[in-house]
Amino acid sequence: MGPETVLVLDFGSQYTQLIARRVREQHVFCRIVPATIPPAEIRAAGAKALILSGGPASVYAGGAPRCDPGVFRMGLPVLGICYGMQLGCEVLGGRVRAAEKREYGRAELVIDDDKDLLRDLSTGTTVWMSHGDHVEEAGADFRVLAHTASAPLAAVRHRTLPFFGIQFHPEVHHTPDGWRILGNFLFGIAGLAGDWVMSSFIDRSAEEIRRTVGDGHVVCGLSGGVDSAVTAVLVHRAVGDKLTCVFVDNGVLRAGEAEAVVSTFRRHFRIDLRHVDAAAEFLGALAGVTDPEEKRKRIGHKFIDVFRREAKTIPGARFLAQGTLYPDVIESVSPVGGPSVTIKSHHNVGGLPAELGFTLVEPLRDLFKDEVREMGRELSIPEEFLWRHPFPGPGLAIRCIGEVTPERLAVLRKADAIVREEIRAAGLHRKLWQAFAVLLPVRTVGVMGDDRTYESVVAVRAVESLDAMTADWAVLPAELLGRLANRIINEVRGVNRVVYDISSKPPATIEWE
Repeated sequence: MGPETVLVLDFGSQYTQLIARRVREQHVFCRIVPATIPPAEIRAAGAKALILSGGPASVYAGGAPRCDPGVFRMGLPVLGICYGMQLGCEVLGGRVRAAEKREYGRAELVIDDDKDLLRDLSTGTTVWMSHGDHVEEAGADFRVLAHTASAPLAAVRHRTLPFFGIQFHPEVHHTPDGWRILGNFLFGIAGLAGDWVMSSFIDRSAEEIRRTVGDGHVVCGLSGGVDSAVTAVLVHRAVGDKLTCVFVDNGVLRAGEAEAVVSTFRRHFRIDLRHVDAAAEFLGALAGVTDPEEKRKRIGHKFIDVFRREAKTIPGARFLAQGTLYPDVIESVSPVGGPSVTIKSHHNVGGLPAELGFTLVEPLRDLFKDEVREMGRELSIPEEFLWRHPFPGPGLAIRCIGEVTPERLAVLRKADAIVREEIRAAGLHRKLWQAFAVLLPVRTVGVMGDDRTYESVVAVRAVESLDAMTADWAVLPAELLGRLANRIINEVRGVNRVVYDISSKPPATIEWE
């Protein structure tokens, strides 16, 4: 039997993932689903409660996303947040209009009814507003729970149906008591137990893997990152010797990466690991290529060729284990049914099973990155693997801006090693989401000794983030930046200038390509 599940119906809010994360933090399993999910699928999913997310549309506008009206009469507790509240109120007899005064930012919540949803909250608590519409009139079937100076209906509940609506966002940290509101909904109203813990998730996942694989054999592509490492160890726990890992050295890995992977998985976990040195093949495919998407495609195609060639030599191999994470799945599918814009292709979502003829096994596809690390700790994976910064599938090829050559890669690899070494020495490795070097396709004039130089530029990138959906550039100490620049210029032949990237995501992406 699966865990108690809460479904978040996504209407396009930038905060939808945060809702799911905040629910899971209270040990309740939560999944994000399209807003158009029919009641029959909600029942089939075993949902115990629903949350309707916010969204950028106006409920009264043509083409605005809507859910099946039957959702509100299923008997399940429903919490509508911002757009979700407005939609629920409109469906159940209320009226939504553009607000005379839009409300963005912090507001003081005045509590009119401190039972159920707002239990144990104090009047004057801060909440985060982000709306241009409001519920002008809820109707006689609703009771007002709270208001603000600009929103007379900041929180409401239906008198006979288990529908609750709040105009503000409890999922953001700007609403300090948001966790308490969500907890009141999950435990006080929905009556959930909050018993979703990683150890039980591991046991269920292992059992599902065993049931899926049967007497077949699983192949797992190891990359050196935390996702594929956790996937490999979990699958190995489930099927033992029925797993073979394939580590393809594509020639664009970080310094020491290949040696660490081989040592850890062969000696520490006793996993059957095949190390394929295909660096020459990959670099040959990248010769003369400067377009980042073309780099990704060529590396992806070459990986499939090499992986297929190796997989054919593994007797009985019918399943492919991948470390696909929940954010990868969400970013790759438009949640409200419309077209989604491809910012960059995800190397580990889709494509491989069809190309290789395997049945896909994705044991992490319901997890966020921090949850994967928690699973890794439960599985006794070494800390050095669990806290490795995310590394893109195309590797250093998309941090080597312009043409990828062995000479340029050698420069970048040395500079990147210095960045990682200094970040660890400063005690900042776990605070940062990623920190790395980028080799730019430009040269600048410099002076070394009495000689004029005309050499390469290295950019240093360091960001803080929770899940890579958004990221802020890290304010590193000036002394650390100075050390980085001095070491890179003095120790990496061919570099005479170091710059620091102070762009956040959005509008920039974390990787340069």
